[in-house]
This record gives sequence, C-alpha cells and structure tokens, in this order.
Amino acid sequence: MAEPTETTTGTDAVHPARHHPAAARAAGPARPSGFWVVGAVLVLLMLSSSVPSALYVLYQREWGLSPGSVTVVFAVYAVTVLAGLLLFGSLSDSAGRRPVLGAALVLAIVSMGLFAGAGGLGLLLAARAVQGLAVGLATGAMGAALLELSPRSRPALGAQVNSAGPTVGIGLGGLGAGLLVQYAPAPTALSYLLLVGAFALTLIGVARMGESAPGAGGGRLRVVPRRIRVPAAARGRFAVLVLTIVAVWTVGGFYLSLGPHLALSLLHSTNYLAGGATVALLAGAATAAQLLLGRTEALRTAVLGLLGLLAGLALVLLALGLGSAVVFLVATAVLGSGWGAAFLGSFRALSSLAEPAHRGELTAAVYVFAYLAMSVPAVLAGALTDIHGLQRTSVGFMAAVAAVCALALFATLRLAARTRAEGSTA
Repeated sequence: MAEPTETTTGTDAVHPARHHPAAARAAGPARPSGFWVVGAVLVLLMLSSSVPSALYVLYQREWGLSPGSVTVVFAVYAVTVLAGLLLFGSLSDSAGRRPVLGAALVLAIVSMGLFAGAGGLGLLLAARAVQGLAVGLATGAMGAALLELSPRSRPALGAQVNSAGPTVGIGLGGLGAGLLVQYAPAPTALSYLLLVGAFALTLIGVARMGESAPGAGGGRLRVVPRRIRVPAAARGRFAVLVLTIVAVWTVGGFYLSLGPHLALSLLHSTNYLAGGATVALLAGAATAAQLLLGRTEALRTAVLGLLGLLAGLALVLLALGLGSAVVFLVATAVLGSGWGAAFLGSFRALSSLAEPAHRGELTAAVYVFAYLAMSVPAVLAGALTDIHGLQRTSVGFMAAVAAVCALALFATLRLAARTRAEGSTA
C-alpha cells in the first residue's frame, strides 16, 4: 500500500509532496517522459506487492504453511512499509527523487529474487520485509515526483495517477499472478522473475530522467524520521475519521492475505486464477469508485463509502451462510467500491485538518493506524483460522468489521451535520 497525496487521495496513492508543482518543475531539467517512468514505478511496486496474495494458497499447499503463517508474512510487509515510510519519507527532498527511486528499485529487485528462490517460510519473510522497505522508501519520492512532473497541459494528472495507480497495480498483480500460477511453468518463481526484468527496465528509465526535487543536490543528506502528530484542535475530528481508516484497511488486510483462500473454498476450486481475480475485483471496484466520486465532497464520499462497506460486508456474510460463490463475488465488488470511496473521503477530510506545513505529520499519524489495521487484525484472523477454520473466522471477522463501520458511519454523519451547522453560522 502507498499513500495518498495531501490534496487528492486514493486507495493506495502515494506520499504527500511538500512542494508546489510549478516551482518543482523549474528546479531542474526534468524530462516530460519522467512522469510516465515514475507512474510505471508506482504501478509496478503495487503490482509486485499483490503478487504474493495470489500465491498464498499455493504456498500453503506446497510448503504446509498454516493460515496464521500466511498472515504473518503479510503483516511483515505492512510493518516494513511503515518503517521505511517513517524513517525515509523525507529523504528524497535532500537526496533527490532519482537516487531514492533508484535505491528502492534495487531493493525491489532483490526482494523479487528472494521470492523466486524461496522454498519455505524463512526466505518468504525476508522477501516480504525487503519488499516493504522498498515500497516505504519509494513512497515519498513517487508522490512528490508525480506532482512535480505533471504535464503543464494537464496539471491534475499527477494527483490522478497518485490516486488510481496503486489500485490498478494491485488489481493487475492479483490477476496476472493468478494467470501465471495456474497456466505457466514454475508457478512460485515466474511472476517474480518477470518483475525483475520490469524493475530493471524502470531502473534504466529512472537513471535517464531529470531531477525534479527543488532542494536536491545541495551536498547534505537529511534522514529525518517523520514526526507523528495530530494538532490538538483537530484531535476530535481525527478520532472520528480514523475509525473509517481502520475499517477500510482491516478489510484490505483480510482480503489481501486470506481473501483468495476464502474465494477458492467457496468456489470449491483449485484454480489459482480465481484467487487472484478476487484481489483484482476488489481493487478494480475501488478504483472505479474513486474515479466516479473524485469531485464529491469529502465527508459525503466517506459516508457513501461506509454504506458500501456495510452492504458489502452484509453480502459477504450472506455468501458465507449460503455457501454461494456468486454472492461472494458480488459482495467483493460492492465491498471494493465502498473500500475505495471510504478511504478517498476520509483521507481527504483528514488532510484538511492540519496546516500545510504540518500535513506530513498528520499523514504519518493516519498511516500508523492504516498499517496497524492492515496487519494486526489479519494476523489475528490467521491465528483464529488455525483454531476455528476459515469460514467461522471469516464470519466473526466480517461481523466485527461491520460493527466498526456502523460506529464510523454514525460518528461521520454527526461530524458532517456539525460541519454544516458551523458553516451556516460562519
């Protein structure tokens, strides 16, 4: 998962740029093609992050891994992304976008090699950790570079790619890996080896693109851990809106770790493409909702998203009760649309709570909650699956998330009413 921009967000968009795009473009001889190179890096990193999700069922069958082990592998990725983001999120401001993106791509290539050579849990954990660090390192540089390199004729394009690129990548990764695992040779290695080649090509592109960071190359490298701070005046609203963030990423963590296994069990299938397609369906519906609601007011978007999440969770519970694969696929599409809209709306509302100079600190606070919600409940669900089975655990998990969504919806509606009242008396 990558971060949204500070001004326009999406499900897995990238980290805030602290520079005005026009000023940034004037900073160096950045080629227009650099924009598309950075966009390709974003999509590829997110694509590679979802490839293991399509292979988890295969890992379980070939290596005897339990669902609990699978969710730990997933959680390692979320934790290392967060660590990389908090430690190195500002590094590209002083070192430059190109060197940071280049280092992240080298780490991504190393992680793909570890995945391809893995034969058990140990190397799988190492590969996920290196991959998470690569994504965390690249996040700030990608978000800033896309805004700085936006074509002059389409200045909003950087924010749009920031918003839609991650979910497009996640969807393509799930679907592509599912196809390769089911129908191509070397199922636990081929996807990763192809990504080694793709990352190598983008590394060449990054090396050839111009530098866009205004303050880069001054001789001083500053690795400043990103501060985590919520302004005192905004803490009440933050507490309300972060409930939606928690609900959204709890659902995302479950689907990206155990979702393919659940889909295959309901389909009574061993076709790995079906598992990967489940991830693609969730991400595709999220992208569509974000594009459709991109101009809708933030709190209204969050409310619509929470309603979509509740409807999707209800349909998932119905699918589990009926044992219906068709209802589950419909539920996944509804859940994905709610997922994308709820995150888009809540993050846009959250990003307005701080002054621009402190927005990065608030963003870091949001993503602490997001990554914890993405990892901790997924690990708990995996452990419970080892004890109670996948279906019973899924029912309890979805019911618990629905309760959080209902609480978030109630609180967000009250916040929206209060905001309207304050606006009418201003």
